[in-house]
Amino acid sequence: MTKAKPTPPGVVKARIAEAGKRALAEAEARQKAEGPQNLPPERGGPKGPEPTRYGDWEKKGIISDF
Repeated sequence: MTKAKPTPPGVVKARIAEAGKRALAEAEARQKAEGPQNLPPERGGPKGPEPTRYGDWEKKGIISDF
């Protein structure tokens, strides 16, 4: 049984970067095709920045970090 040669790190990084660029281009094209979303305003949501993006979630004095 023969072992496959490991792929050099530079090649792996290049493949990942290329895949990332393709994914971003695909997402951008999909968003343009869908157009803007008309969503109703949120009711009873948190005040200030979105807590799921900025760290802690505080509700009634209890903070959960995730």
